[in-house]
Amino acid sequence: MNISTKILVGAGALLALGANAAAAQNHPTAQQEAAMEKCYGVAKAGKNDCAAGPGTTCAGTSVRDYQGNAWKLVAKGTCVSIQTPKGNGSLTPIANR
Repeated sequence: MNISTKILVGAGALLALGANAAAAQNHPTAQQEAAMEKCYGVAKAGKNDCAAGPGTTCAGTSVRDYQGNAWKLVAKGTCVSIQTPKGNGSLTPIANR
């Protein structure tokens, strides 16, 4: 193996490790997720974790701030105390928001 090939293989390995680390940061572990709850109406536009209603696919698809049918994962027991300009967070989807 010549030096150029070794450099390319090493660079590829580093990129793969970086991609795996980035993916791990974006997805909570099962233990972390168990300590979380879905909180509706608290996400900024495009920052929801999922459930953004008809015509959307999932995470990052909410079209307006504090959209009532879009949720974010938050620490258990904190959702309803989160205050937004449109009211508090909710453990269930918020109609007409």
